[in-house]
Amino acid sequence: MRRYVILAPGQFADNAKTAHGVIAYSTDETVAVIDPAFTGKTVREVVPYLDSSAPIVASLSDALRYEPTSLLIGTAPQGGKLPPEWRVEILLAIGSGLEIVSGLHDMLADDPEFAGAARRHNVAIWDVRKPPKVPLFSGAAYDVKAAVLLAVGNDCAVGKMTVMLELARAARDAGARAEFVPTGQTGIMIAGWGIAVDRVISDFATGAGEQLVLEAARRNPQYILVEGQGAINHPAYAPVTLALLYGCAPDGLLLVADVKRTHIETYGTPILSYSDLIAAHENLCATVKPAPVVGIALNTHGLDASQAAEEIARAFAETSLPADDVVRNGPGGLWKTVAPMLIKRYPLSAKVVA
Repeated sequence: MRRYVILAPGQFADNAKTAHGVIAYSTDETVAVIDPAFTGKTVREVVPYLDSSAPIVASLSDALRYEPTSLLIGTAPQGGKLPPEWRVEILLAIGSGLEIVSGLHDMLADDPEFAGAARRHNVAIWDVRKPPKVPLFSGAAYDVKAAVLLAVGNDCAVGKMTVMLELARAARDAGARAEFVPTGQTGIMIAGWGIAVDRVISDFATGAGEQLVLEAARRNPQYILVEGQGAINHPAYAPVTLALLYGCAPDGLLLVADVKRTHIETYGTPILSYSDLIAAHENLCATVKPAPVVGIALNTHGLDASQAAEEIARAFAETSLPADDVVRNGPGGLWKTVAPMLIKRYPLSAKVVA
């Protein structure tokens, strides 16, 4: 079990998706967060839904009194670059004997300064995004007995991981055997395994998705719930969405949507309607292995209860599909309605030979 101090200076409240996910869902303990903007407060006071009493401190030196074992890089910026001003704190953590856990695209273990310090202090650096060697897609995922549900989104960072973690919990609470499949750095930190598919060479990305499903299948689940990535009409990140759409060979799709967004963040690309998103994903799957959208999970964060209810009703009216916010209302209701729709489906062609 790790005892994390999370590094997120100036970003913890609004731009620390990795930190929030680990605090909310990891079995490892967060003992402190570094963000000078909120020194003296607790996590709960800054981000109430996390419901954590971990203190927020100004520096690593202040955090050491809480006896952490690991320093976690708590943000996932576009491009995955390490802010240069964070180097001092990371080197201090290494010098203090702390493991370094990073989900950045910058591989910290390949940095000569960090690597040298880690060797001197016998400290491990876990670059979570560093992928294993994976084969090309083979078609073996088509033979998995469990029903595979893949989350797809109307944008990045809309809650796909959170939704699948919540539905996996609801499935287990209902007596079913369900496995959550992590496909990104935060999910890997929470689950302790997985592949960051956005780091895999494009020719092998569908193979990575397949290997994740095959690994989950070894645990003999009834349902495999795959964390999605990106968005199908995202100018930068659509390829990883497509890789999972084919590589995981899903039997059903769950649309995850932030109801407040009108455009893809950073690019201004219009957010598609629910009906258009459903058609786009189902049409792509239809050419390889048909997979229908079986439900809609809405992110209504920032709305009041009546506004959230209106958005849920609007999604159902537009699509006739079950819809809910699994964080606001709990995951049990949505899981109860989508589970019967998850049946095994098969590809249009014979099994691919690698």
